[in-house]
Amino acid sequence: MNHNVTKMPVDFDPVRMLRLVSRTFALGIEQLPDELREPITIAYLMLRVSDYLEDNEVMEPELKVELLHVWVDVMRDEAPVEALTSRLDDSDPEDAEAEVARNADAVLKRLHDLPGEVQEHILGEVIQSTLGMARWQARGPVIPTEDDLDDYMFEVAGRVGLMLTRIFGWYARPIEDLGEELMPLAREFGLALQTVNIVRNMREDFERGWIFAPESFCKRAGLTRQDLFRPDNVDRALEVVGMLADKAERHSRMALAYVKMIPGRYHRIRLFCLWPLLFAMRTLAISRGNSNVLENEAKISREDVMRIIADTKSWDGSYGWLDTYLESLKTG
Repeated sequence: MNHNVTKMPVDFDPVRMLRLVSRTFALGIEQLPDELREPITIAYLMLRVSDYLEDNEVMEPELKVELLHVWVDVMRDEAPVEALTSRLDDSDPEDAEAEVARNADAVLKRLHDLPGEVQEHILGEVIQSTLGMARWQARGPVIPTEDDLDDYMFEVAGRVGLMLTRIFGWYARPIEDLGEELMPLAREFGLALQTVNIVRNMREDFERGWIFAPESFCKRAGLTRQDLFRPDNVDRALEVVGMLADKAERHSRMALAYVKMIPGRYHRIRLFCLWPLLFAMRTLAISRGNSNVLENEAKISREDVMRIIADTKSWDGSYGWLDTYLESLKTG
């Protein structure tokens, strides 16, 4: 019996929801080929349900763990969707991510309209990612080493890279044929973007009780993680920011290799992958050595976003141009 197929609200619009929770990601999705636009929109919204439960600033960790497992049961069709949505009635009506979670039934209805193979690719990784989030919420904000950080980032971002690669392969046989080579790079792609997210949101994460900079990084700078945000430790804290930025760049080199492996005939898929990578590299450029990153979210300007999109839309496939352009974002 399928618990999850419920009547979809007539006003539910996945494109509208996508734009509410991520305008920049929406730009990439909306220029994809028609056959990919709906699956990747729905996959993204399902992940936002999980993100909402994990990042919620009101829920206690124990409740987050419980609801993440409820969401997994719903996705596995082992519980009705109301087992989750009925627990979210008090969520902030102005919170876009909360709205996505409250409409999990409509998101699932759209999922079940997709081809079976695509459903499997989405559900497989969203379920595993959600279980990984629950494991980390139960474990708590203790990240001793870079390996621990990579474990967390794989669950919340690396798996997204694997899922997208499988969906691309479903759409295009030449991409599927490259799967063995693309999959390790897809993981690195996810880690690159998530490391930049950690730099970008350092202050916000700290205020909700999480410091993602590994203890080993802080120790190399002569700090404890608890002292990272003290005003008298700015110089040493920026050393830690630099270590995270270096790490992001190492992963980004593998992410760029991923983009280059996608056959040129799939230009719109390459742009979809390329834009968040370039946005991330520009974010790193404004974060390195900038003490403001310890006090506020690091964000690139809308002008930067639109310039990157305009510049790359005319990319002729030259890897030399792409390498040079990426370097220019780090300095210009």
